[in-house]
Amino acid sequence: MNEVTLASGSRVLIILLGALGDVVRGLAVVNALRDNDPSCHITWLVEPASSGVVALHPAIDDVIVFQRKEGMRGVLALRKALRARTFDVTLDMQRHLKSGLFSWLSASPRRLGFHPQDTKEGNWIFNTSYIEARGDGSSKIDHYLSFVSALGLRIPNKVDTGLSHITLGSIGGEWGQTLQRPYLGLILGSSRYSKDWPVEGYRGLLERFSVPGIESVVLLGDRSKVEMARQLEVVASPARIVNAVGKTTLRELVGIVHGARACVGPDSGPGHIAGALGVPHVTLFGPTPAGRNAPRGSESLSVVSSIGCSPCRRRVCPGLDKLCMRLISPEVVLDHVRVAIHPN
Repeated sequence: MNEVTLASGSRVLIILLGALGDVVRGLAVVNALRDNDPSCHITWLVEPASSGVVALHPAIDDVIVFQRKEGMRGVLALRKALRARTFDVTLDMQRHLKSGLFSWLSASPRRLGFHPQDTKEGNWIFNTSYIEARGDGSSKIDHYLSFVSALGLRIPNKVDTGLSHITLGSIGGEWGQTLQRPYLGLILGSSRYSKDWPVEGYRGLLERFSVPGIESVVLLGDRSKVEMARQLEVVASPARIVNAVGKTTLRELVGIVHGARACVGPDSGPGHIAGALGVPHVTLFGPTPAGRNAPRGSESLSVVSSIGCSPCRRRVCPGLDKLCMRLISPEVVLDHVRVAIHPN
C-alpha cells in the first residue's frame, strides 16, 4: 500500500455516513486536521440523519448529503456531486461496503480506510491504504483519530469536536431563555431499541432523584419517545421535571446538553454530544461494549449490565426482552449521577 501524507492545502473528503454518535466522535478528526494544516479544505459526506450535526461544525467547508432513501437515483446523484469536486485524499471512516464504494467514486488518488481486519463487506477493496489494525478493544474516537496519525500528523493533546461554541445561552428561544439551572439531562432512548433503558428504570430514578445542587431534570429525546416522556413528566419526583422531548432542534439539543451539570442515558448520540462538550455522562450499557463506546471523559461513569451475555452487540435481543437493560437498577444509576455531579 502507498503511504498517505497530507500536503499543505490538500482537499480532503471524509466519509462517515452513519449514526449520530459515530459522526459526533468523528468530528474530532476535523480539528485535528486543521491544527496541522489550517489551509486544508474539508468536505464531509453524510446521510440526512446526521447531516445537521456536521453542519454545526464551523471548520467544515462543504457537506455532501447522500439521499439514501432514493436508492440508485441517490447513488447517481452522489456520483455526480463527487465528480464535480476534486479530492487529494479520501478518509473512509465508515468501514462498510457502501462507504468503500463511495470512497472509490470520489476518484481521489489516495484513499485511506480501516485495516482489512477491521472492515466489513469487502470495504477494504476500494481503498488504497489502511490505518493499523486495532480491533474493537479501543475507544471509537481513538480509532477515528488513527486516521490523523496515519497521515503523518500530530494528534492534538486536547480532543475538540467543534461543538463547544453552541451553549445554552447561544441558542436563544424558549430553552435558552427560560431553562433553569442547574439541571440534569435525562436522555430517553437511542437509535437502537436493544440499547434502551425501560420506562420503569427512568421512573424509578425520577422517584428517587435527590442530588444536592440539582433543581430540575430535563427530559431529552426525539419524537419517538414522546409517549414515554408523557408518562415520566407526571412522576412524583423531588426534582422539577421539564419535558423537552421532541421539542428541540439539533442545535437546541446541543445547547441544552452543554448547559447541564451532567446527563444520563443509554449508549446514544446525545450521550456522545455530552462527551464532545466535556459534560459528564452516566451511560447505561447492555448490548454494546463500554470500552468501545463510553463518551470521552466519562469512562468511569459507565453502568454496565451484570448479565453474562452482555455485550452481545446485537440490534435485536435474542429472546430475553432486553434483560441486560432491565437489570440496571435506578439506585445504581443514581449513585453514579451523584459521583458525576460531586466527584470529590
